[in-house]
Amino acid sequence: MSELVERHLLPFGREMLDVFPICVVQGARRVGKSTFASMLASDRPHVVVTLDDDEVRRQARADPRSLAAQGGDGLLIVDEIQRAPELILAIKAAVDRDTRRGRFILTGSSDLQRMSQTPDSLAGRAVTLPLFGLSMGERAGSTDDFAARVRGDGTWRGFTTRWRRDDYADVLCEGSYPEVIDLAPKRRGVWLRIYLDRVLQGDVRAIGRGLPATGLRSVLALLAANQSGELVFARLARQLDVSPATIREYVDVLETMYLVSSLPPWTANLTKREVGRSKAIVTDSALATLLTRATPEKLRALVSAEHFGVLLEGFVVSELTKQQTWTTQPFSLFQFRDADGLEVDIVMEFEDGAVFLIEVKASATYRAEYFSGIQRLAAKLGDRFIGGAVLGTHDASFMFGERLWGLPIAALWESEGVAS
Repeated sequence: MSELVERHLLPFGREMLDVFPICVVQGARRVGKSTFASMLASDRPHVVVTLDDDEVRRQARADPRSLAAQGGDGLLIVDEIQRAPELILAIKAAVDRDTRRGRFILTGSSDLQRMSQTPDSLAGRAVTLPLFGLSMGERAGSTDDFAARVRGDGTWRGFTTRWRRDDYADVLCEGSYPEVIDLAPKRRGVWLRIYLDRVLQGDVRAIGRGLPATGLRSVLALLAANQSGELVFARLARQLDVSPATIREYVDVLETMYLVSSLPPWTANLTKREVGRSKAIVTDSALATLLTRATPEKLRALVSAEHFGVLLEGFVVSELTKQQTWTTQPFSLFQFRDADGLEVDIVMEFEDGAVFLIEVKASATYRAEYFSGIQRLAAKLGDRFIGGAVLGTHDASFMFGERLWGLPIAALWESEGVAS
């Protein structure tokens, strides 16, 4: 997108900059971290250095204390801190000498807490601000906060949208990287292929694992082919003829670079037979479609309904994950499955223990069987259950029963809906 989008995380980030000496902005390459950091610092004197610059990186390694002092009495932004993690100790020492708030903004394309080379956690000195690709609300210029609607009136009577199946197929292939959303499909594909090659071949070196790019790409492709599926290391190991321990390391690196995320199992001890495996999701839907050779035309075809459905599920999880960073109603995300076959795609658990359940379908109809998992788990939850929804490609809401709704997926970001 050519215009500058003000990110929904910005108000919270500015608030945290007035609370902590260090703000760490982390996310995948090209999601807009540098721009976001500049927005955070726009109302105060600041200096920007990037460790993608060879000379700056050499200075950081030779004299980290001097580089950490470049912000003077203002604020220092250090881009791509994972490229010289030894600088973190100098920044920690600088903060210990001068505890002023809002002294440093560090951006990183790798999760510092998962990197073996990170020398210190900066506990008590830093707050982490996770930044993802553009949410659908950010693209539309509106605040998307599905959780607030859930905890508000919790009703969607009369909700309609212009979104149809074809629109969802398009947006899955567009993804959320700001630079490529508006590109023509062919150009977007070229950008994504080059992006993947450079990230897997170059950035992985900074993580210190020494894993081959070919292996990482193969694992990423398998996860994309099984988007929103259970993460079974032994199964992936058999497919690639390597050990489960090797697969585990590959997945950990992909998560460290924010290319893959996981949806953990919800184990509230409601039954004695929960299955404790996470679901794996290729975080950006455009990468998932690229790796599986999915196109809008293929996804619109009814023969692709199953693949379309799992891609939509991953998309919904990603949108809710983005909203977690700015929602007025904090929540955690899980999935549920037990050995007796009871499954629910997404469990939203709020801080007071209240639970909202979600199923995601590619269908444009709300069938009774789609609600069965929600109903069965709701019966076990009792008073903790505050509602549930089947999200699909229909253009209007449908009240299935008390606290049960069929909703267009667009209800995640359209608070009121529009006239059809």
